[in-house]
Amino acid sequence: MIFAQPIINSITWVNSLALTLQSPLLATTNEAENAPIVLTGVLLSLVFIYLASKIGGELSRMLDLPPVLGELVAGVVVGASALHLVVFPESGAVASDSVVMTILQFINNLSPDAVTSIFQSQSEAVSILAELGVIILLFEIGLESDLKELQKVGYQATIVACVGVAVPFTAGTVGLIYLFHAPVIPAIFAGAALTATSIGITSKVLSELGQLKSREGQIIVGAAVIDDILGIIVLAVVASLAKTGEVDIFNVIYLIISATVFLIGSILLGKYFNQSFVAIANKLQTRGNLIIPAFIFAFFMAFLGNAIHLEAILGAFAAGLVLDETDKRKELDEQVKPIADILVPIFFVTVGTKVDLSVLNPVVPENREGLIIATFLIVVAIIGKIVTGWAVFGQPGINRLAVGIGMIPRGEVGLVFAGIGSASGALDKPLQAAIIIMVILTTFLAPPLLRFAFKQSEEIKELEKADLLG
Repeated sequence: MIFAQPIINSITWVNSLALTLQSPLLATTNEAENAPIVLTGVLLSLVFIYLASKIGGELSRMLDLPPVLGELVAGVVVGASALHLVVFPESGAVASDSVVMTILQFINNLSPDAVTSIFQSQSEAVSILAELGVIILLFEIGLESDLKELQKVGYQATIVACVGVAVPFTAGTVGLIYLFHAPVIPAIFAGAALTATSIGITSKVLSELGQLKSREGQIIVGAAVIDDILGIIVLAVVASLAKTGEVDIFNVIYLIISATVFLIGSILLGKYFNQSFVAIANKLQTRGNLIIPAFIFAFFMAFLGNAIHLEAILGAFAAGLVLDETDKRKELDEQVKPIADILVPIFFVTVGTKVDLSVLNPVVPENREGLIIATFLIVVAIIGKIVTGWAVFGQPGINRLAVGIGMIPRGEVGLVFAGIGSASGALDKPLQAAIIIMVILTTFLAPPLLRFAFKQSEEIKELEKADLLG
């Protein structure tokens, strides 16, 4: 049975953690003598990541743009596209491409084999920290969301998600087959990549704009969660097609049932868990009496999500929604923020570092075809999500444009589709490059466009109010 892979799949997690336990320090290398060097590489990578995050965020704020956009751009600058300060093997980089590895090799006089091993281990450690960052981000978003309000827009969010999957998937697949004469399976894979929505990026921007609890924000977040589930199912289907030429129906049914039971079950059981959680927190007398039980719950839910082949971030989000209903929510929210400030920037910067802008170079013949296909995919990617705003009904005064734009960014989710498609051999280089370009532009365009949409809506409301008063 073929299962969809989350951002960092459970196998990578298990392998990484197992390797970590083999060494006396936080490192993922088989040779104990290299463990301190791996830790040195991780620490130096974090220095570059945090510098990039802070500089990018501050510059973005000065330009009146969402700080998360600055973090993403800063990641591009320090990553594979420019300075090579932080690079990852899954992006096609090797040890010699990494400035961190060059510094470590100079300091420690390492052999080529040792450098390769250390580079792999250091990259895995940073990737795990980034994954922890997005888990905590979704836990924080769950805490900031209002479960009762989310339930009110649940059917609206479901419709938005279904439209946001069906329209770009159909338009992208059919367009590639009939306009570019692409083979069916690669076209379906590219169409599937168009269905993705990065809940991490969108929810962060909504939070920064103070719109997370607005009707639009609740619809977007709810739709993004459902979109993630649908995306996993679509990915399972196309992965089956790419490998065997046929769809594993049992796997698709399993994913639909497990996703539904997991989310609904966790929320329903949460009503009984809330009282126990508060009682435990009140009885504990040592430091962390509130935050540690909360993280135990969040990480356990994330573990369950991964264990049943959904995404860990869905479990973390569900945990946040459950604890949002407790009397300790405000206190817990304040305690989560400093931890999120430490780990979440690692996620956004590493998303940027994995973007390779060389695919935009028209001098390379393969890129030219990719750029033409990318133009088509970008149009479909943007329009296919913007139309979701007009799928909302029964909500007078809703900012439909903001809802549509909120669904646009593909982020790390889109990169996962491209990576799996490439690894399976389903995508040739031009089509892979086109998907990556689409992911890059939708990820970077969405934050400023979302800010613009909400700003325009506020100005219209103020003018209408002034007319009424006049």
